[in-house]
Amino acid sequence: MSDDTIRPVPQPGILDIAPYMPGKSGAPGSNAVKLSANESPLGASPKAMEAFRAAADHLDIYPEGSSRILRTALGEVHGIDPELIVCGNGSDDLLHLLAQCYLGEGDEAVMSRYGFSVYPIITRATGAAIIMVDEDDYTADVDALLAAVTPKTKVVWLANPNNPTGTYLPDAEIRRLHAGLRPDILLVIDNAYAEYVTAEDFTVAADLVAEAQNVVMVRTFSKMGLAAARIGWMVGPAPIVDAINRIRGPFNVNLPAQLAGAAAARDVEFTARLKAHNAQWRDWITSELDSNHIHVVPSQANFVMVLFPDADHAALAFQTLMERGLIVREIGASYGIPDGLRISIGSEQAMRGVVGILKALVKIA
Repeated sequence: MSDDTIRPVPQPGILDIAPYMPGKSGAPGSNAVKLSANESPLGASPKAMEAFRAAADHLDIYPEGSSRILRTALGEVHGIDPELIVCGNGSDDLLHLLAQCYLGEGDEAVMSRYGFSVYPIITRATGAAIIMVDEDDYTADVDALLAAVTPKTKVVWLANPNNPTGTYLPDAEIRRLHAGLRPDILLVIDNAYAEYVTAEDFTVAADLVAEAQNVVMVRTFSKMGLAAARIGWMVGPAPIVDAINRIRGPFNVNLPAQLAGAAAARDVEFTARLKAHNAQWRDWITSELDSNHIHVVPSQANFVMVLFPDADHAALAFQTLMERGLIVREIGASYGIPDGLRISIGSEQAMRGVVGILKALVKIA
């Protein structure tokens, strides 16, 4: 007779990890507008869709293992040596691999208080500890991050611009952060929203990667129309790229995704249209809603974080928008901001709908 109390047990700490909470979607068949996942309001690049369909003729064969087609396109568009690029099944795949390579039992990783919620998950999964650092008005604080570094620190996670706040650090602050770190600490700069930044003092981390041996930049196609394809990429120094390539899955990016990603990377006209649409409606919703009753945190991403007088007002706003078919992102449980909602930039109709509802709600709340 077997003892059903004896079963495989996960490594210590795994069951203490709170799972990632994705943004809500509407019920199947509903006409609800999803503004909870920072997806592209203009869909995917037509050239990327054409390339994805063409891949159907080759579904019987394995994809090229290193994503060479995609790395070549990224190298051409961004002026990066393709040999220093690694592609993954979404940027989360690469973040997991970085944690696996550079963190272990007894190590520490530093991040800002309201940084991307995947960072604690992948850190704790390695047995390392996450050190949360307070922010300055929802913006990463370089001095506080540096003060949190100890002899146990092995990684610093930094999303720039940050999710869910939309705030960013200018190039000078990024460089000051890097200059204050020991050379054996890996600085991971997550530029997931770089395509949407309009601030003149922002610089993508590839410039710093080219100068340093302890910096990597991580990017994604998910925010620019290819969320379903799950494509991420990173650029880093050769030794780090070598380490990641040793443990990543041998065919971790499928062929349709590789072809669609390469086409999307080269379709700079579509990316420019996406950026222009986002900037227009991000600035509009910010100016329309920011008031004595509601505060919209200035954003450089494809969403805005809206802060209400308290958690009850935020919950009422979420429920009211949901009832009107506009689904936004609650950020209380996942990010510890109970008085806030994150609202993705969508179509003109969706943005006008959100603003109209929230303005009316403020008057009666």
